[in-house]
Amino acid sequence: MSSKDTNIQRGYQHTKNLWEKTHSANTDQCNEYIDLSIASDISLDPSLARKKLDNFPQLSEFEVVRHYTQLSQKNFSIDAGMYPLGSCTMKYNPKINDVVAMNHKWTGLHPYTPEHLSQGALALMFELQQALVAITRLKACSLHPAAGAHGELVGVKMIRAYHDKKGQQRDVILVPDSAHGTNPASAALSGFSVRELSSNAQGVIDLEEVKAKMDDRVAGIMMTVPNTLGVFEKNICEISQFVHEQGGLVYCDGANLNALVGQVDFSKMGVDVMHINLHKTFSTPHGGGGPGAGPVVVSDRLEPFLPRPFVEKTSEGLFTWSEATDDSLGRFRTFYGNFGMLLRALCYIYAFGKEELSLISEVAVLNANYIRSKLIDYYHLPFESASLHEVVFSDKLQNKQNHVTALDIAKRLMDYGFHPPTMYFPLIVKGALMIEPTETESKTEIDRFLEAMIRIAKESQETPDLVIKAPHNVGYKRINETQAARNPILTWFDSSSVD
Repeated sequence: MSSKDTNIQRGYQHTKNLWEKTHSANTDQCNEYIDLSIASDISLDPSLARKKLDNFPQLSEFEVVRHYTQLSQKNFSIDAGMYPLGSCTMKYNPKINDVVAMNHKWTGLHPYTPEHLSQGALALMFELQQALVAITRLKACSLHPAAGAHGELVGVKMIRAYHDKKGQQRDVILVPDSAHGTNPASAALSGFSVRELSSNAQGVIDLEEVKAKMDDRVAGIMMTVPNTLGVFEKNICEISQFVHEQGGLVYCDGANLNALVGQVDFSKMGVDVMHINLHKTFSTPHGGGGPGAGPVVVSDRLEPFLPRPFVEKTSEGLFTWSEATDDSLGRFRTFYGNFGMLLRALCYIYAFGKEELSLISEVAVLNANYIRSKLIDYYHLPFESASLHEVVFSDKLQNKQNHVTALDIAKRLMDYGFHPPTMYFPLIVKGALMIEPTETESKTEIDRFLEAMIRIAKESQETPDLVIKAPHNVGYKRINETQAARNPILTWFDSSSVD
């Protein structure tokens, strides 16, 4: 048995022990609590029930089943094939995560269950907090935020609270031109104005650029490490030191943590607050509108401002909710995190274990650089700096020769059975194609993807019309995406009943 298999078994057993701790102790008291929480003989006033539903489709069970089955077959998922969305880190969610998370002993645990009846669940959350602190080397963690952008907002709000307590009137955040769009959005929602930092020819931020944009109004800087070009911000330590010397704080967008997990000490990089997308780095399901999870980890400076409550361990070895403090931001949502996502993330961490956690980033970086080496002769590489977990090409060669765009290439890739990579982002690359394979894709699947990309590059030269008019065999033609976005049809109606 391999060490990884042993880690998976050990992690599963540990999770099982936590759940048994919740449900084996105080069984009678737990059953009594459940009985009291369930209303009996619930009846509905007949006057509230509709007699009929106008314009509702009259269909048989068979027709309904066939309809939804066909819809599911038209959808694409990570279970069906490679999903190389750069910066989104669409990795496979192991089924053991779902088996554990969907067990009724977890799903049946109500958020209002008293602490003494939910020790296993609290212990699980505490261990995830500790794991994320250990992985980042920062000081403290809150699992409270509901998604990455939510964690980002919480992080910037903490920066605001830090300066407000000091009585400092700082109302500007520095944001690189390569940042995710949520960075300036979070800053604006927190009452800051945004001052843009320009990337240099290597795709990173220079210290001199930061110095030129810094003054006593700047509250902090938001940086993605590595950035959305897949390039490590090599000046991060010098930039963080300078910002701290000027009284500012450093926010790290953790969306690209998959490139660095198990490899770096974020505290030594000068990071004060960082959100972690559990659906990116630790495999919880991604997309479909949620649920998500975006924990925040912080340095000593911001620990007092963390959202409350979070889980603490008492001197007696029990787990409890922390008390609110004067400086805490308080709650940002109902209850506390998306528990099922937290559980799945801890399962993924357990599967690797402390000894092999770095394999996540090592294989992800290897896969991305393999793709880079194979496609560099076919697609334009706008920045030659070393790539980490993702690589950004552009449509410059195809567009210049035969007016084939990144959108055309993406549509044609669908004909070969792959989800397109991220297009037209980051904004500093015209016609961008951002490719991220993650660590979960095999060499066999990556080679299939590469073969398709190379064939499309050749088609763009030899038969460009074939690419421009794609897709051809996915069951539908290319839609007017602008019209679909601005005038979506989201509800069913019976057109025959309209006058």
